[in-house]
Order: sequence, then C-alpha cells, then structure tokens
Amino acid sequence: MVDWSTVASLATAGGTLVLAIATFSSVRSANRAARAAERSLLAGLRPVLVPSRLEDREEKLTWVDLHFTHLRGGRATVELVDGIVYLAISVRNVGTGIAVLQSWKPMAGRIHTEDPRGDLDSFRRQTRDIYVPAGDLSFWQGALREQGEAEYAPIAEAIAAREPITVDLLYSDHEGGQRMITRFSLMPRADGGCEWMPTVSRHFNLDRPDPR
Repeated sequence: MVDWSTVASLATAGGTLVLAIATFSSVRSANRAARAAERSLLAGLRPVLVPSRLEDREEKLTWVDLHFTHLRGGRATVELVDGIVYLAISVRNVGTGIAVLQSWKPMAGRIHTEDPRGDLDSFRRQTRDIYVPAGDLSFWQGALREQGEAEYAPIAEAIAAREPITVDLLYSDHEGGQRMITRFSLMPRADGGCEWMPTVSRHFNLDRPDPR
C-alpha cells in the first residue's frame, strides 16, 4: 500500500532542493554580473600617468616660494637654486579617469624595475592636490628644502654629477581609490641645462593585484 504521506514529503523535499539549486545559480549569476559591472565602473575611473609628448604645450610652474620655471612637453626640470632642489615633470594621463597626485618619493640614481617600491610612510605628501584630467596634459612638481633630510644630499649630488634621478609618484582616482605608483626616471641631457628627459619604468598597483 502506498504511503502517500511519505510520497508527499519526498516530493516537497525534492521541490525544495530544486528551488535551492535554482536560487544558488541565480545568486552566483547575479554576483558575477555585479563584479563585472564593478570592474567596468572602476576601469572607467582608472588613471594612468606617463610622460607627456614632446609636442605637448609648455606650462609655467610656480612654487610656494615664488620660484618659477617653464616646463615643456615631454620634459622634466631639475634645478638646485639657493640650496633648494626643484623638480617637475610634464605628464599625460592615458587612463580614463581623473588622476589626483598625492605624494612622492625621490631617489638618486636610476632605480631598476625589479626593485620594490618604497614604504608608503616614506613618501612626501604634496603641498596641494594636482589633478590630471583623463586623456589630457598636466604636471607634477616637488621641492627638497631641508638639507638635513635623508633624501637631500644624494639628490643634490646626483644633480651636480649629472646622474639620473628617480621619482616614485603616488596618485589615485578622484574618489581616493585605485591608488597607483608610477616610477619616473629623470635622465640628464647632454647640453647641461635644467631640462631632463623623463621616462616611465613601472606602474605599481596598491588596491588591486599587479598584472604581472
């Protein structure tokens, strides 16, 4: 004799299992769609800085002490004036989001790409935020004023000897996320002037895995 109570219970259990599997699959699909949408949104906000092109416009830069310089496209300026080191780089944002320049770390010599980035606590905060629009041109500038600082003497000696200087530049999107460090190498020109040539050797991602 058929135990209809047992059959009903099994049918209910089977239906619940099917519903659970369908719900699980739906949730997984929704999560994948949400992650894809988030990645797409972040990609639309992501900045990436490189040196500007040689044909890009010239900028006139002024520091807080009223020192100024003319910065041509595709160049950097490196100056030691009255005991103060002034550094500037013409940059272009090849990413799709605004870049907000936040802090920097200068190093004497040309630091190799395999060398790790410096600890974030060793970076020097920008006196003011500098914004680089997506697909457009801007600049970075910094100064070393205290001769007792650890970075000062090596950088001053590199300038006097016409040796390369490296600047690790930290920036983010306009919401403070997607932080990245771009390593710029500044190479002295043969003419002996304050115009040096910047190159990029590496980008370090801080808020997502590096693509290596």
